[in-house]
Amino acid sequence: MAKLGFIGIGLMGLPMCKRLLAADHELWVWNRNADKCAPLMALGARAVHSIADLAQQVDVIMLCVSDTPAVQMVAQQLLPHLRAGQVIVDFSSISPDATKELFIESAKLKVSWVDCPVSGGVAGAEAGTLAMMAGGEEKVVHSLEPVLLNLGQRVTYMGESGSGQTTKIANQMIVSCNVLVLAEVMAMAKRAGVDTAKIPQALQGGFADSTPLQLTGSRMAVQDFAEVKWHVKTLLKDLDMANVLAKDVGSAIPMAGLGAELMRQHASKGFAEKDPATFVAMYEAITSNQD
Repeated sequence: MAKLGFIGIGLMGLPMCKRLLAADHELWVWNRNADKCAPLMALGARAVHSIADLAQQVDVIMLCVSDTPAVQMVAQQLLPHLRAGQVIVDFSSISPDATKELFIESAKLKVSWVDCPVSGGVAGAEAGTLAMMAGGEEKVVHSLEPVLLNLGQRVTYMGESGSGQTTKIANQMIVSCNVLVLAEVMAMAKRAGVDTAKIPQALQGGFADSTPLQLTGSRMAVQDFAEVKWHVKTLLKDLDMANVLAKDVGSAIPMAGLGAELMRQHASKGFAEKDPATFVAMYEAITSNQD
């Protein structure tokens, strides 16, 4: 079995690493805050002191960090220490153009860069049911499937480098607009006297049903914001990337554009690090201000 390295032990990285360890993979881990590696070390992972150390130990290096600059920063530290034949799998959601540049830089070293963003949130990472969309060399993506299928229900090869990231942007446009509409619905239904806690159940199985409705809608109904399962700032970052991509290719995305501005306003009021379930509070505040 390939020796695996994982960089980025956050909300998604932690459960993904746990699944790799449960599948008996040798795993080396690194995180900017080393304390976050402790739960994985207790399960048999080996923590390293630097990205360079990790590069020397493994065959496949997996990344799951916050944004494009974070991936570029890791790549700067990582690439000088790589050897021919190693593979980098980037689970982060970043710019397709930046991904293509990293693919080219890696290829000069005879290293494969695969963009493989995931969808399904923390619950999907814990259950191993993530949807995975991959770009890069097709034969490399297929060679990784035995490892990747420990993390997700399927790996879909989308095409050349950057295709996985473009697909993830499409995913996030749908998810983000869905969650914003859910917040509108919950705020309106509450004002109308409906027991909003019953809405996810009432709509389950119908055309309006979705994973965000069942997981986030129910939390909106009871104002359960304590546990952060994902971040407002993450959705905003992805919608900003969608707007850049749309401009580059000459495509109109008015709903995603409006969604980004609504999220930006919400984030500016101290909600950037909060769960998107808090969008309902934004709509309730708007309604209250109109009274």
